[in-house]
Amino acid sequence: MAAAEPGRSRRPPPEEGEERTSRPARKTTTGKTPARRTTARKAAPRRGVTGAAAAMRSAVEQLAELLGRTPESVSSLRPSEDGWEAQVEVLELERIPDTTSILASYKVTMDEEGELISYERTRRYTRGMIDRPA
Repeated sequence: MAAAEPGRSRRPPPEEGEERTSRPARKTTTGKTPARRTTARKAAPRRGVTGAAAAMRSAVEQLAELLGRTPESVSSLRPSEDGWEAQVEVLELERIPDTTSILASYKVTMDEEGELISYERTRRYTRGMIDRPA
């Protein structure tokens, strides 16, 4: 039977802008822990969709509803002035062998609340096709 590894301290990772020290926080004479120093950071503008993960889920769900097909993946997602833009990959025609199946890439545009404004198929390709630099 192997010896058990010694337990390690499981502290949560430091938040953005905070520093992690290897020694425990010291208490002041009043018995309170002093406040941590953090670096100043610019607050991100608030959007209706709170973050990239929520925007990605929203794009996938709404495109699936419109196309009647479940998207395979989201290949890109970026914030825009008016909301979000995503490239979503969708299986359009399943074939055997799988490498000959037809996929399509859709450009999806969403507003700040995460509602789909438009979508456009930008490319069709076989699953086995790889991109090569031009």
